[in-house]
Amino acid sequence: MRVIPSNYTKKAELPLKLKISFESIFNYLEEIIEDKNHYLFHTAKQLLEEYENYSILRKGFDDFSYLTKYRKEIDKLLNILFPEPLQSNEIKAASIPFEFTAFKFSKRFQQILDDAGNDYEFKLRNFDESNIYILACTFILAYHYKIKIDFRRPFFFDIPNKKTGLTKHYRTLYNGDFFKITPLKKTKPITNEDVKFLIDNFNNIDVWKEKFPPNSYEFKGFGIMNLFDVTPDESISKLKENLLKKNHQTFDFLESSISSLFNSSNIKFGFSSYNLSHKKANIKYHKEQKSFIIPDKSDFSIDDFFCKSIKSTVFDNGELLAISNIEKYGKETNYNKLYKTLKKQKIQSIILVPLKLSNKMFGLMELVSKNKYELNSINAYKLKDIIPVFKVALQRYTEEFQNKLESIIQKNYTSIHPTVEWRFYEEAEKYYYEAEKSDNNTPNLQDIIFKNVIPLYGQCDIKGSSIARNKAIKEDLVKQLNLASEIILEAKNRYKLPIYNDLTFRIDKCLNNITNGLKSSDETNLISFLQKDIYPVFNHLKSLDSNLKNKIDSYTQQIDTKLCVIYDKRKKYEESVNTLNEELAKFIDNKQIEAQDMFPHYFERYKTDGIDYNIYIGQTLVKNHNYNDIYLQNLRLWQLQTMCEMENIAHNLKNSLAYPLEVASLILVHSTPLTIKFRMDEKRFDVDGAYNIRYEIIKKRIDKALLKNSKERLTQPGKIAIVYSQDKDAEEYIKYIKYLQANNYLLNDGSIEKVELADLQGISGLKALRININYSNNSEEKITFDDLINLMKLDA
Repeated sequence: MRVIPSNYTKKAELPLKLKISFESIFNYLEEIIEDKNHYLFHTAKQLLEEYENYSILRKGFDDFSYLTKYRKEIDKLLNILFPEPLQSNEIKAASIPFEFTAFKFSKRFQQILDDAGNDYEFKLRNFDESNIYILACTFILAYHYKIKIDFRRPFFFDIPNKKTGLTKHYRTLYNGDFFKITPLKKTKPITNEDVKFLIDNFNNIDVWKEKFPPNSYEFKGFGIMNLFDVTPDESISKLKENLLKKNHQTFDFLESSISSLFNSSNIKFGFSSYNLSHKKANIKYHKEQKSFIIPDKSDFSIDDFFCKSIKSTVFDNGELLAISNIEKYGKETNYNKLYKTLKKQKIQSIILVPLKLSNKMFGLMELVSKNKYELNSINAYKLKDIIPVFKVALQRYTEEFQNKLESIIQKNYTSIHPTVEWRFYEEAEKYYYEAEKSDNNTPNLQDIIFKNVIPLYGQCDIKGSSIARNKAIKEDLVKQLNLASEIILEAKNRYKLPIYNDLTFRIDKCLNNITNGLKSSDETNLISFLQKDIYPVFNHLKSLDSNLKNKIDSYTQQIDTKLCVIYDKRKKYEESVNTLNEELAKFIDNKQIEAQDMFPHYFERYKTDGIDYNIYIGQTLVKNHNYNDIYLQNLRLWQLQTMCEMENIAHNLKNSLAYPLEVASLILVHSTPLTIKFRMDEKRFDVDGAYNIRYEIIKKRIDKALLKNSKERLTQPGKIAIVYSQDKDAEEYIKYIKYLQANNYLLNDGSIEKVELADLQGISGLKALRININYSNNSEEKITFDDLINLMKLDA
């Protein structure tokens, strides 16, 4: 008989005194000899006579070394519980609870331990030693008081097999028929009230020790531990657990779990993901991802690689496919590329499990073996339970992968307009795969460039914003200086100190400077003067005179704590600007939604003192649309109509703002295609190339442009200015103007101003149309393609 002592080095304190006894066996034998017809009568009688001199085995002992001393006797005595016909089937052993000593193993159990090797430690996988005292208490409640309070999880042994290289998993069940638990002297019985109290104090070990003092009960006997092979269930559980892990070793763990599931260390696991795009499929894989189908390639076409049967079954119908004989498959497919790839790796059988996640993302689980027929359509059924979890895990992986791409984009490109987002994802994906394949060198992100695009530019600028802002600042500063002056003058009248004359003089000088014209440094100088020279005096005056203290406190309450100045008029001005900007921005953002539905285009908007925006349209910006000039014409008409509507919003807000503000609108027409490039340093698009830079220069300067031979500004409230350089552009826009006049967006007063602009620095020859806006227009009609086509026909 083999005895395996406890592998737990710490001797636990318990409410139980443990005594090993085989009294239950002796009682059973005595019952048998009462019936002379019992088939075990002679065996039982012989054993009882043989063991008359071994009373210690019946009385019991707490010295566990006696298990070895009486090894042969105990082994023979327990044979009655280990019948020979079941020795090779049952996984069973006698054991002592809470001390973890095991003895008398069935033959199958003994073989399992022998195959585990000499270095294997016979220990429970998930046993929490810290709760052993409470566990023993619930044991007493269950077996002595017949009260079931069971917080235990199922216990498992993970036992390796040195021969196969696999680890098997066994769940334990405990038979309690061969022991009894009795309270020792002076032990107080447990009441129902005690039980109710205990179940509410699970973590309070002191409470349990109070009700079950150490060594207050005796355990006498032994237990029978039965093990059940739950390796398939555990393998599936492990597979699910590993699938949901975020670990670079996930694929190694999956392979180990699948080997256990199929009970073969020959089976290997691989995975390949496919990014489907129209008729072509690109296969992508990464460092932590192993594929047997594509071990040395990262990009190829499905049509050239797989046979028609696999394409139909796996990719089209999404059905699992098993090939049990690769040689036979090779003959049937004329030795196609898949066969050659598998043959090169000596793979003889394979299971392919398709996982379609979306229209673009597709994954394949690959199970391979170098043995013919080891993988087949029958044992492929084992995968049924894990396929849904694998799909969830792959979905999570896809989302994480998408997040990685977005992280690259956000880090390097900032926020990207949806129309051109596809191009950034292409570049980010390329960057990601190159980085995954490279161990040392970090790849470079390539420039994002779109050629042959037509720009549209517009602005709805607050008229005289700089003057209005300076006026608001000046009024606040003047008010602040006057309040300070009043306090100093009263102090001078009361205390007749010459220093107050000097301070009054310096305050008046600041007032004169600000009144005569605000300079950029005036506000900073004023704050410095007040903090250095005035406020120390204020602090002194507050301690001298309660009346002056009240005035100084009133002054302080009007000062903004962050800006250190009075922030009244300027606040009202800035709130007015913000309100106007928000309304205009919200409007054009909403209008952009319908404009994008007409044809996708790039749009970026900025809020300054008003709104200005860039639009680019062209074939290279879009992936799955066909561009036509009709979309450009439609967008130009949309832009002009939207500008009229924005003017009406600003006009209607004017009287409700604390600072009445007016806007002046401008559109720049440019018909020559440009190339735009995403500038990494500025995280925005800009024109690319020396010739195209002229367009950007015009954009930056035209809002200050004057009419030729005049001091009149081009942009004026109540008018929209359309700047152009080619007469054909003017002719096109006159059609749109007439259309919008007919629909009451523009005043139909018969006059369309045609003006020439004064030369700007490095720019000459620009012209403009100016038209008056109809501020009484309440039309909510939308531009349609039919409107545009009819407009083109009318003027053809």
